[in-house]
Amino acid sequence: MSGKYLVVDKSILPSYCEKVAEARRMLDDGTAKDISEAVKLVGISRSTYYKYRNFVKEMSSVVYRRHAMISMMMHHEVGVLYAVLKVISHYSYSVWTINQNPPVDGKANVVITLDLGEDSDELDDMLSEIERIRGLSRVQLLGID
Repeated sequence: MSGKYLVVDKSILPSYCEKVAEARRMLDDGTAKDISEAVKLVGISRSTYYKYRNFVKEMSSVVYRRHAMISMMMHHEVGVLYAVLKVISHYSYSVWTINQNPPVDGKANVVITLDLGEDSDELDDMLSEIERIRGLSRVQLLGID
């Protein structure tokens, strides 16, 4: 089996997984003003939320994986973004948007949204290749829809 992601029925997962996703949704849509309020409303501890928040995400639709959002912490050096775009191009994914914050202490957060088309089978391979690029200190898949 290739890839590191699985689609599973939430009924087989521990209940805290769904609660972590619900807390994230509440923070995103403003139902909860902060993490303390969100975890209290869903009934989990803050430590549970922090432990799983980057690993549990709701997927609105898994039938067609067409778009992916990738966040990277990029050193402010010539050629780093070019190297990332070159890898994306190699995998034949189209870039929808690139959002880059101004560099602070020589690093900038960059979020790239990709159009995967119908073929997202090589996304894990592409992310692994991007993680090896010199000048990136963090690469994270934010979501797929």
